[in-house]
Amino acid sequence: MTAAEISKIRAQVVADPSNAEMTERGWQPLFTAHPDARIAIVGQAPGRHAQASGIPWDDRSGRNLVDWLGVTLTQLRDPSLFSVLPMDFYFPGKGPSGDAAPRRGFASRWHPPLLAAMPDVSLTLLVGAYAQAHYLRDARKRTLTATVHDFREYLPTYFPLVHPSPLNFRWQARNEWFATDVLPELRVLVAQVLGR
Repeated sequence: MTAAEISKIRAQVVADPSNAEMTERGWQPLFTAHPDARIAIVGQAPGRHAQASGIPWDDRSGRNLVDWLGVTLTQLRDPSLFSVLPMDFYFPGKGPSGDAAPRRGFASRWHPPLLAAMPDVSLTLLVGAYAQAHYLRDARKRTLTATVHDFREYLPTYFPLVHPSPLNFRWQARNEWFATDVLPELRVLVAQVLGR
C-alpha cells in the first residue's frame, strides 16, 4: 500500500455517515498511519484536548507514554515509526466517570484496512482495557492488571499496557512491578523494533 491509499481510507472515514456528527463539528479523524510504520499504538479514543489540537496523545498522558517507551516526542509523532490507531478516531464525549467508551464496531471496521497498509508493523501496544479486549479477546486475563503483569505471554506481537494517565498513579503505586519489570522490557523491545 501507499500513502495515497492511506489517505483514501481517511477520506472514507470522514465520509462515513456514522461519523457525520463529528464531521459537521469540523473534527478530523484522529489517527496516524504510514506505510513504513513499525509500531502501532492502540488506545481508547482521543481525549477532548487531543481532538481539539488534532494531535494524538497531546496531553500529560502522552508525555508519560514518551517516557515509558524511552523515545522522544519527535519519534512518537513520526508516523513512519509509530502508528496511532485508537479504538475510535473521535472524542466520544464524557461518561459517568471519565470519557465515554469508544463506539462498538468502529475498530473492527477501520483497523484492518489500515494495518494492511502498514506491513512493517511488528509490535502493537495495547493501551487499556478496550484495546486489550478487542485484540486479545479470550486470551486476556480476568483483570487488566493481570493481563499487563503477564505481558510476556502476548509477545512478540502484542504488548498490553495500562493507560499512562496521571490519574493512574495509585495503580502504579500498588503495582511496583510495572516500573521495575514491565517498563524496562518495553523500552528494550521498542528500541529493537525501531532500530531494526
